[in-house]
Amino acid sequence: MNTLKQGDTIGIISPSWVADKDDYEKYAKGIERLGFQIKFGKNIFKDTYKYIASVEERVDDLNEMVYDENVKMIFFGGGYGSVDLLPYIDYKKIKDTSKIFLSYSDGTSILNAIYAQTGITTYYGQTPGLFDNISEYDRRQFISHLVEGNVTDYTSNSDWHTITEGCCKGVLVGGYLVNFVLTLGNRFFPYQTDKNYILFIEELDQFQSIQDVSMFLTCIGQSRLMEQVTGLLFGHYSDDVSSLLFEVLERFGKKYNIPVAYCDDFGHGANHAIFPIGREALLDTKNKTLLFQ
Repeated sequence: MNTLKQGDTIGIISPSWVADKDDYEKYAKGIERLGFQIKFGKNIFKDTYKYIASVEERVDDLNEMVYDENVKMIFFGGGYGSVDLLPYIDYKKIKDTSKIFLSYSDGTSILNAIYAQTGITTYYGQTPGLFDNISEYDRRQFISHLVEGNVTDYTSNSDWHTITEGCCKGVLVGGYLVNFVLTLGNRFFPYQTDKNYILFIEELDQFQSIQDVSMFLTCIGQSRLMEQVTGLLFGHYSDDVSSLLFEVLERFGKKYNIPVAYCDDFGHGANHAIFPIGREALLDTKNKTLLFQ
């Protein structure tokens, strides 16, 4: 796998919203303090559509980072709109260069598409906005996965809740619930029918109700992909998660006879664990462990 080295350049783009220049300069300084250089996409601060840059501007920024031999990692956050870019990404060039991609939230669409189209591992869980004042857990996640590499043991920073017990193996796919549901049936996410998959999914109560979560999980359950899903790890939903969500997750796990667990290690909360999309993993919800293989 490719890893970052001190002095490498990280390209920051904004496929999902209009970046604020003052904020992003603070984020860049935080990343620079870790020993890396920053390159901003030339269209990152544009609002051509009034709420976001045009599709052409956003995909130009992404592909330019792919073509730039000095850029080792492409980093972007969430918002709304990354799905616009899927038909125009240069997947062939990405496969040839094997760059690192890191994002979260709305970035789910791009990360899963790149993995599905190229076979390259992409990374879910962090956004540039964390780096103005990054926590030690988040910093360690970034360094262990993207600088040191070859992480085998998942490191937790919260209590896990076993919803349905079991042990399963599969390729990690997932991310933000709404975006992941939108990928189902999308021609840019042609999952492989000869593989099993472990889902890691997160959602936030400020954006979607528990009823919404139930509905979207039902969509996943009714998809062809579900025939190959072997387990589910659900991330942070709220600071005071209710038993109602656990009931929804329990019904899902029992209906499809898969192990399910909940934790606050990843998502839109305080912790931002990194998940390697496309990597084989072993999930044990009884013993509350996740191993990368």
